[in-house]
Amino acid sequence: MDTRFAITEYLDAQAVTEKLDNLIKQPIHSIKPDVLAKYEEEYFEKKCQKSKAMIEEAKQIIPGGVQHNLAFNYPFPLVFTKAEGAKLYDIDGNEYYDFLQAGGPTVLGSNPKEVREQVIDLLNTCGPSTGLFHEFEYKLAKKISDSVATVDMFRMLGSGTEACMVACRVARLATKKKHIIKMGGAYHGWSDQLGYGIRIPGSKFTQANGVPIRLMRDTQEFFPNDLNDLEKKLRRNQLNGGTAAVFIEPVGPESGTRPLDYDFNKGVERLCRKYGALLIFDEVVTGFRIGMAGAQGYYGVEPDLTIFGKVIAGGYPGAGGIGGKREYMKYMGAGLDASGMKIKKAFCGGTLAATPISCVAGYYTLEEIERTNACQKAGQLGDRLTKGLNEIIDKYNLPFVAFNQGSICHMESVGTMHFSLDWSKPWGIPNVIKETDKRKKEMTHMGAAYMAEGLVTLAGSRLYTSAAYTEEMIDDAIARFDKVFANVGVIEEK
Repeated sequence: MDTRFAITEYLDAQAVTEKLDNLIKQPIHSIKPDVLAKYEEEYFEKKCQKSKAMIEEAKQIIPGGVQHNLAFNYPFPLVFTKAEGAKLYDIDGNEYYDFLQAGGPTVLGSNPKEVREQVIDLLNTCGPSTGLFHEFEYKLAKKISDSVATVDMFRMLGSGTEACMVACRVARLATKKKHIIKMGGAYHGWSDQLGYGIRIPGSKFTQANGVPIRLMRDTQEFFPNDLNDLEKKLRRNQLNGGTAAVFIEPVGPESGTRPLDYDFNKGVERLCRKYGALLIFDEVVTGFRIGMAGAQGYYGVEPDLTIFGKVIAGGYPGAGGIGGKREYMKYMGAGLDASGMKIKKAFCGGTLAATPISCVAGYYTLEEIERTNACQKAGQLGDRLTKGLNEIIDKYNLPFVAFNQGSICHMESVGTMHFSLDWSKPWGIPNVIKETDKRKKEMTHMGAAYMAEGLVTLAGSRLYTSAAYTEEMIDDAIARFDKVFANVGVIEEK
């Protein structure tokens, strides 16, 4: 089992949290309005004309003009036509460093030749989908099982959202308990019950518009990094149906935006064993990015079920799955029970799950990640990027906070997701909502400035590095961030 990991030195979660606490107490610092206006005029209006025209047309057909939430950018989404290695290219011919990485899965970089050639060969022989079994379904499942110690069995699905949905069902069948507890602020897809408590701890049902509150009645959240809060809810649930599962993003909610103490996951594991709840690790981002053994291998934790995401299809469609211990995965069996054992199986489907194209792409992606030590390389480049960002933060005496968990890097300029809602003090909630709205707006402005300097980020606050980067590229990217930071000032309230 490969035990090389992306994280060289674990961050001091308490120190980072103190900096984030300080950030949201400060006046908002963002790109100066006159500089933003210049970026809009000189870059977006003059150099992105084809993108603007296409998005205007698309808005007539597509709600909002784009099909994916990550594609929304200020002042308008750009149209990208080429992805290669560490670079992206838009329809106007502009070149960018890709720190979005399709939301995190492209640890090798975009469209690697070694994977693409295998996919082309498959398309020439089999085609993308048959609806029947393909040999690479087994090869991919075996590769994942060999890499991640707790995965005795694996079933592929269409997305991480689907995998999280069925994990809830498996947990309830296996434990005969009803409650699901998740970490406040964490994202586990967009299913009805797991839309509870996303983005901001304490947000409960407020972020899941269109979902009846009654569908979330058995979902709860606990405050990140707070074992006492988790145990209080586990203990209370014993009197009312018990807890079927605890969901965790192992580096912290929203891919570690609110970081966790190193031993926190061990503490959650201990509480799950004490109260008979399944421990479910959502490794959609961390799986095969922190290391081949997953974040669970790094932390030395043994979850009962693990959620996997886009990387297991190499960035190709059909990108999600669930793996875990045999005693729980038996509830995921497809077809008839060969063993003759009568069990209730979790309601689960997916016509386009585990297609030949996704399994071939996933298998060769994981092979290449392991062969080239891509996780560790990407993590070291993440260290270099974060170090450079902190140097220019100090250079301009800004309250910004930069930190990383290997190749998952955070550049917090406004701290939007560091707020929380305290329902015991409802009079303070409107102020939090008002403040986060203001900061979210400035986060998009910073993202626009980064984009104009050739830097594609996730919402202007998260950056993923890949093994396709070089040290020279990272240094060039830091110099571009420097240009933006040099033009940051306090934003006056109107």
